[in-house]
Amino acid sequence: MTWILNEERRMLRDSAQTFLAGRAPVAHLRKLRDSADPNGYAPELWAAFAQQGYSATLVPESHGGLGLGVAEAGLIAEQIGHTLAPTPFFSTAVLAAWLLKTAGSTAQQAAWLPRIAAADTVLALAADERSRHRISAMETTAVRDGDGWRIDGRKLLVVDGHVAQALIVAARTEGRVALLLVPAGAPGLKVERTVMVDSHNAARVTLEGVRVGAQALIGKPGTGAALLDRVLDVGRVVASAELLGLADEVFERTVQYLKERKQFDRAIGEFQALQHRAAELFCDLELTRAIVRQALQAVDEGAPNAPLLVAQAKARACLTANRAVQEGVQMHGGIGMTDELDIGLFMKRARVLQEMFGDAAAQLDRAAVMAGY
Repeated sequence: MTWILNEERRMLRDSAQTFLAGRAPVAHLRKLRDSADPNGYAPELWAAFAQQGYSATLVPESHGGLGLGVAEAGLIAEQIGHTLAPTPFFSTAVLAAWLLKTAGSTAQQAAWLPRIAAADTVLALAADERSRHRISAMETTAVRDGDGWRIDGRKLLVVDGHVAQALIVAARTEGRVALLLVPAGAPGLKVERTVMVDSHNAARVTLEGVRVGAQALIGKPGTGAALLDRVLDVGRVVASAELLGLADEVFERTVQYLKERKQFDRAIGEFQALQHRAAELFCDLELTRAIVRQALQAVDEGAPNAPLLVAQAKARACLTANRAVQEGVQMHGGIGMTDELDIGLFMKRARVLQEMFGDAAAQLDRAAVMAGY
């Protein structure tokens, strides 16, 4: 069963909603985009995340964090979806924080987790190598080099890669997968910023003979593949929550427009055809909310069916968000196609999140395989 928000979770959701609406509305994204900001995010906003405790969500209390779970991170991501705020929350406070708290060595946790909680750093997961998410096609290699490793390969769609102080690189080694911490500026490491269509950060990364020490390995030898699968599912379900928030916001804006826009001396929301379309989208949103929250809870509990629920949640969230933004553009008529209206920005962000760690088709295929088809 899906979980119902208790008082603490409602307070967290409402706090994030108020904070983001006030400090990072859609106009904040426009300002960063139009000024060609070199960082692609506002460091002062990221620092404010620490003051609110959001960057510390997954960090254990022993390292200065809140010690909460992926479900709470999903609630924050859902509110980020409402305002499209570009922050390192996903890359650093979710993916990196989860990996380090789950499998990081004592030294790695001491070095990075307090900094994540304080929003004093940015970390990035470098996993994808193709335009379509296919981890099985990974070609980056990590070869034993004395007591350490030599890494060679290329990575794409590294979220926040160009502003990261370190990358968590997935590579093949001795027939297995290893996750290695690579500091920014390491000899042989080249990072090229790629501004996404949604004006959020990503990077292309090239590793040519990059050498790191034995202490760079995250987790025990032989556990990298399982860790990578799990952190990708964490990313998928949190991205699903952001898609849900995005779709909710588009729906609310569209319904408001249906009430305000008049044609033939009537609000266009009085026309039954538009009412039916809005009603169907509302049903899609509620179904998506249920499966996303169920998947968030399953990930936190380590449930055996968590990967299946995550695949279902990501597929459903992709389809619902896609429908929401398409209906939003169409119901706004001609102005829906203009940059002046925010709806187009939501459509672009939805498109990027759909591709993140596998789109609806990829997740439906995963779900079918796990279900025995």
